[in-house]
Amino acid sequence: MKRNSIPAISKSGEQTLAQYESYLGSVADVSLVTIRNYKSDLRQFIFWWEESSSEGQEIPKSFLLNTIATPTITSYRSYLQNSLQLKPASVNRYLVTLKCYFAWAMETGLVNNNPAQIVKLIPFVGSAPRHLSDAEESALVAAVTHSGSLRDRTIIVLMLHTGLRSQEVCTLQQQQVHLGKRSGILQVHGKRNKYRDVPLNATARSVLVEYFKTRTQEISYLFLSEKTGEALTERALGYLVKKYTHLASLIDVSPHDLRHRFGYRMAQVVPLHRLAQIMGHDSLDTTMIYVRGTQSDLQTEIEKIAWE
Repeated sequence: MKRNSIPAISKSGEQTLAQYESYLGSVADVSLVTIRNYKSDLRQFIFWWEESSSEGQEIPKSFLLNTIATPTITSYRSYLQNSLQLKPASVNRYLVTLKCYFAWAMETGLVNNNPAQIVKLIPFVGSAPRHLSDAEESALVAAVTHSGSLRDRTIIVLMLHTGLRSQEVCTLQQQQVHLGKRSGILQVHGKRNKYRDVPLNATARSVLVEYFKTRTQEISYLFLSEKTGEALTERALGYLVKKYTHLASLIDVSPHDLRHRFGYRMAQVVPLHRLAQIMGHDSLDTTMIYVRGTQSDLQTEIEKIAWE
């Protein structure tokens, strides 16, 4: 049984939808888009139930709310996973819709219990964050070096070698940069105004020293907008990265991808607790994403045991 965009259901099924739509329409904080999505998801469930229940029957069955039990919901979950092969996020969206619907049906006395309440959502295992390859990083740096300003090159190089967030780059002030001959740090104001020290390697120090030669002490913010003369905005930073991404013939590289590139490379040589400190993570669970192999990494590793 394939999923239809707007499947035909019985009269009782339509009445069920209309009744729920009337309730949703009376709730002030529910948007029209949300109502439409809930109706669509519930329609799909009703259609599946009627089709499944009518198999081998001469007379098609109409939707009966009081016949829905927990095994019915778990069977529908299996159908979404195995027959339609939907992704966990999509399966969970349907399940959440049913949980909301049956919770309302129980509150209004349409059913005596909520059959969807104990049904578990599909666990979602996040994939490793996208990160630039060595070749992509080289292409990006080459593009900004050959076609960009010293400011732009400093920004790109600094993000690749410190893993700063966009907001942290835009609000970075000259007084937060401390450079020595063999070391250096950035005193970063991160999320929730938390302070952390980010060490600067030789590459980052070198580009900053060069950039400082063009600066004056009177200017507080490190990176200024060329249009307004004020601090660079996160939106402008996104455009900047996009500009050199295009020149480097790369696709969909964001400022956060540069942070991921830093985190992924550092995770190969630095203990997680130290990387968490550098990147400003409150939890090691967040830092763990950088040790989760990408599909390419896993393919490379699995090929090592091939017999060919």
